[in-house]
Amino acid sequence: MDTDCTTREEHAVLVGGPAHGLRLRVTDRPSVVQVTRPCEVEAAPGGVRAEALYVYRLGLPAGDGPLRYGYDAASP
Repeated sequence: MDTDCTTREEHAVLVGGPAHGLRLRVTDRPSVVQVTRPCEVEAAPGGVRAEALYVYRLGLPAGDGPLRYGYDAASP
């Protein structure tokens, strides 16, 4: 049983889609990263806001470079 509770932080890059080339740090190698972009709304009641959601999925390891997350155009 693995009792090591340390988290591992790694560098990652997003490939394709609206956030292409964005570099970030991820913890514990998540399989999916969500990126949101605010949308302009007209006369939003009660502070309602809208955001566009984009999904990036972990690809194959890139060797010594950063993790690569590819844009999933079919999500959500």
